[in-house]
Amino acid sequence: MAGIVVIFDFDKTIIDCDSDNWVVDELGFTQLFNQLLPTMPWNSLMDRMMSELHSQGITIKQIEECLKRIPLHPRIITAIKSAHVLGCDLRILSDANRFFIETILKHHGLMDYFSEINTNPSFVDEEGRLRIRPYHDFTSSSHGCNLCPPNMCKGLVIERIQASAFTGSKKRFIYLGDGKGDYCPSLKLNEGDKVMPRKNFPVWELICGNPSLIKAEIHEWSDGVELERTLLHLINMIHIENNSSNLVQLLSGDCKFETIPISTHETFPKVLPVPH
Repeated sequence: MAGIVVIFDFDKTIIDCDSDNWVVDELGFTQLFNQLLPTMPWNSLMDRMMSELHSQGITIKQIEECLKRIPLHPRIITAIKSAHVLGCDLRILSDANRFFIETILKHHGLMDYFSEINTNPSFVDEEGRLRIRPYHDFTSSSHGCNLCPPNMCKGLVIERIQASAFTGSKKRFIYLGDGKGDYCPSLKLNEGDKVMPRKNFPVWELICGNPSLIKAEIHEWSDGVELERTLLHLINMIHIENNSSNLVQLLSGDCKFETIPISTHETFPKVLPVPH
């Protein structure tokens, strides 16, 4: 199943909360965050909040320990591991930041399952303060997408991933997300791809508003159990479809086999059962 690329959003998709809000709330800075929110873009605000935490004596270690307490549904962990075992190329496309994402993935032993993390860059400066930067530097130029926040257009990122993936054999994409920022990349998917919007979340509402704009098949999910079941089902279905296509091409290339009926039950390898 090496021809499948699975792209996960992170906040409220892999983890069951927003990592930015979690850190701000858990460390007691919610009131200041809400006061500053109307005055600057979210990404810039998070950089400012990390400066505020540092000025109040909150250490990087305390931020790490806070991140490790974020809930992660056990079935999402098994879904990630199962998709990796099945040969899928797993990637993250998130408007969080690298420090938060890597801390959480390492804590749950998931870091090595992903080939790429696309997110806002972050680093610890010489004063021991966490700095968060925009993925797209909107202070110098705009990415030009009116669907996405100024710091990150996920649609542009997925176009880059698609371009690199198609340099070899054709790849099929599965995209999972929940937020408004996941709508733009969903529009970039092609026929044969799959999109998994989280039910009753913003991206699901946007897609349901005009589903004809989405070329990919739409498969909703609500929680970790449904995410795992739906994702593994789609991986298996793509595997069957790819095998069927390859077999038809093989048989149609030889006139001796043109009149032989194809029995999928006899020809295809057994597909792994989807756990319930």
